[in-house]
Amino acid sequence: MYKITLSEKDTPKKWYNIAADLPVEPPEYSQTEDGKQLENLPKIFSKGVLGQELSTERWIEIPKEVREVYMKIGRPSPLFRAKGLEEHLDTPAKIFYKREDMSPTGSHKLNTAIAQAYYAKQDGVERLTTETGAGQWGTALSLACKLMGLDCLVYMVKVSFQQKPYRKTVMQIYDGEVIPSPSNTTEYGKKVLAEKPDHPGSLGIAISEAIEVALNDEKAYYSLGSVLNHVMLHQTIIGQEIKMQLDKIDATPDVMIGCVGGGSNLAGSTFPFIKDKLSGDLDCQFIAAEPASCPTITQGEYKYDFGDTCGLTPLIKMYTLGHDYIPPSVHAGGLRYHGMAPHVALLAHEKVIEARTVHQTDVFESNKIFAQLEGVIPAPETGHAVKIGIDEAIKCRKTGEEKNIVINFSGHGLLDLQGYDDFLEGKLED
Repeated sequence: MYKITLSEKDTPKKWYNIAADLPVEPPEYSQTEDGKQLENLPKIFSKGVLGQELSTERWIEIPKEVREVYMKIGRPSPLFRAKGLEEHLDTPAKIFYKREDMSPTGSHKLNTAIAQAYYAKQDGVERLTTETGAGQWGTALSLACKLMGLDCLVYMVKVSFQQKPYRKTVMQIYDGEVIPSPSNTTEYGKKVLAEKPDHPGSLGIAISEAIEVALNDEKAYYSLGSVLNHVMLHQTIIGQEIKMQLDKIDATPDVMIGCVGGGSNLAGSTFPFIKDKLSGDLDCQFIAAEPASCPTITQGEYKYDFGDTCGLTPLIKMYTLGHDYIPPSVHAGGLRYHGMAPHVALLAHEKVIEARTVHQTDVFESNKIFAQLEGVIPAPETGHAVKIGIDEAIKCRKTGEEKNIVINFSGHGLLDLQGYDDFLEGKLED
């Protein structure tokens, strides 16, 4: 069997909230003595997502309207068996990959974009502001806003804006307004440009600009595509579907892998399984694949820090490289973030999740092999998980272990071809 599918009626009806099952009490959000970061949260987030952000309820009902759009965009997504890759690696392991790239916008990001746009519409606002790195999140929110009748303003990290021009085109097709960040449209953007006119941008800066706009517009909310708890739980429909799909072939995972920037696709695919590991019902290894150029978990500190560069977000206990960290301009723009989702960070700190770094040239080499054998071209972000998956399968070849390896295939790379050109021409740097 190459593909394991589910019917529309199997689309999950609830989101799973791991806050109910964490092994230790999660640290609360905080703020500076002279700041109003916590007081500002109701000004920038809808009531629906803010309630979910702070909830410890284990299961949260998915609104009927949101679930219907999930089915409209093609959920449940299929789980594929990478038999071509297995044969090439001569491994006894079975490699599965969850096809989140098959959404209309090419990644898993729509799962939370639809929910956030729905709750914003319920509150009566007219637009959402956001940031985007490689463009997958900005694309997803642009479409979600269009489907829900909202306007969308996207601050896109400048280096990605330049590297991936067609991401901007797709957002504009969905009527999203796209501005390269740092920009002259916000006070903070002007400040950054005054200090460094050629600044390549970062997700932290783009977040600051998007929040600034939302704070100054009573008809706008801010929307985040990763990091925060409500985003993690929206993505758990991925893991719930994987559970049902593996059950159909009477299999359980031994290794689960996802790339991490802010943490949402790793959380979405693994949290329902981590629940079982914490309860003693599953023995599985969970691996977070991050870029060597932005090694948040492996080299960051576990401490309170801002989620943005300016300091408009609350202080969050997480692994961080520092909110003013400027990552190198690698092609995996979605992973160029200084911090990590607090629940992912907590689980990594408690040794439930382990993190590994991957170099950019190794990512593209693995992606080329995967594309040639499976036909699908991975996004640079997704390729970090693919590389670790290949490493794990090679280990099984050496040990003879017949493990089930599950990769969350978070997005395709069809709009990342400049990076592939650079790789094929030998211009790509680590």
